[in-house]
Amino acid sequence: MNRRRLITLGTAGMMSDYDFLAQSFAQESKTQIKLAVKYQMIRGPVSVLDKFKTLKAAGFKGVEISMAQHKEAKEIKRSAEATGILIHGVVHGSSDNYEEPINLCKLVGGESVLVVARIKPGVSYDENFKLAQGFIRKALPQAEKLGVRLLVENVRGSFLKKAEEMARFIDELKSPLVGAYFDTGNAISWTDQTAEHWVRVLGKRIVKLDVKDRGHTEFGDPKTRSQDAVGTDGGEVHWKNVRDELKKTNFNGWATAEVKGGGKERLTRMSSWMRGILGLS
Repeated sequence: MNRRRLITLGTAGMMSDYDFLAQSFAQESKTQIKLAVKYQMIRGPVSVLDKFKTLKAAGFKGVEISMAQHKEAKEIKRSAEATGILIHGVVHGSSDNYEEPINLCKLVGGESVLVVARIKPGVSYDENFKLAQGFIRKALPQAEKLGVRLLVENVRGSFLKKAEEMARFIDELKSPLVGAYFDTGNAISWTDQTAEHWVRVLGKRIVKLDVKDRGHTEFGDPKTRSQDAVGTDGGEVHWKNVRDELKKTNFNGWATAEVKGGGKERLTRMSSWMRGILGLS
């Protein structure tokens, strides 16, 4: 998404109503949900180019990198261009400074930075809320200039433990650049709300998905499966319910696996699993 597009979105009215934002992004990406993995999950090949070839052969269309790959960013970008794999974003949860990840995202042609509203020990909930919003507001001018979105993820280290809290956190920032990066597994591991409840509440705020299911036999760890979770596919996440809620918002963004990686064979099985649980052809 270019800067002109972002400015257009920003001047169309305050984004407490996410219908306009969702419609605008849908016009630029009318395909079905696109599958990706985290870069560090690609195991086996030594060269960056071979990693991307492996990813493509396994049936994925994209990859998400982190600041750990900043030294090889140019090689990663060349390999992506050579294979047609898209680098859709950068993961950054280690600090509250977003300048470097935004720059890296722009360098590799990505569209978003995953951010975390991190807990500050010894600080009240309300103060944590204000501090985290302040860090994002500080980064918004640079994000707008470079055409990069800031997507807040539900994680263990965040004080946002309920979907309603995250929805309010995003809405109060009043920016089309800010959205939700929803992690299906974290909703069960670190909160007491179901994954489908999070999707229902966050709705069109959800721009991207992290896909994992802790209880799954192959792509999770059944030993850690919550006994209270009522999932499908042998895991904790009730994927049919999640699909139904995503369908209501016409979600068609990136879905990125965040599980134990592997070589071509495992990644191929992973892409097949993801297509199944997300109801893709």
